Amino acid sequence: MRRLILASASPRRKDLLEQAGFEVSCVVSGAEEIESDEFSPAALALENAGRKAALVAHLHPGEIVLAADTVVWRDGRFYGKPVDLDDAVRMIGELEGRTHEVVTGVVIHHPSAGMLSFAESSLVTFRSLGPDGIRQYLESINPLDKAGGYAAQGEEGKMIIASIEGLVTNVIGLPVERVIGELDKT
Repeated sequence: MRRLILASASPRRKDLLEQAGFEVSCVVSGAEEIESDEFSPAALALENAGRKAALVAHLHPGEIVLAADTVVWRDGRFYGKPVDLDDAVRMIGELEGRTHEVVTGVVIHHPSAGMLSFAESSLVTFRSLGPDGIRQYLESINPLDKAGGYAAQGEEGKMIIASIEGLVTNVIGLPVERVIGELDKT
């Protein structure tokens, strides 16, 4: 079983890694994340992941440290974590019935291989829910800790997502298949 430090408190990322056979320790980086439409989705996700990974790797030299950042993007607009329920309603309302891009940037500090980084992109199409459907959906999850204010996994994901083109794990928050592939090269 491979050990790694996840520079995150995300239970979704930790679960994905553990399901893939990793022994995971979580260390929250405390890095300040930037939110800017002036970056491409991949550049923004990689910048934020890099900030997290660098801080945690500095504290844990000799360990494999993985950090990720997921951004939701549509028509040149960034959708971060909603600040409150009204913001989540706005976000889901703008995304419903449409296709948007989910990009996860991953940075891995590896003691022998150095720094590995990549960005994975998936396209997500939402169902049309209407105002009542949006409120009902948001009552079933905690939208405030999720980019775009939604969750892709479980029954809740099926309520809102019509289709995903690309890795489902990427939309959940970590393209674990790509992580494994990159680590297998080391």
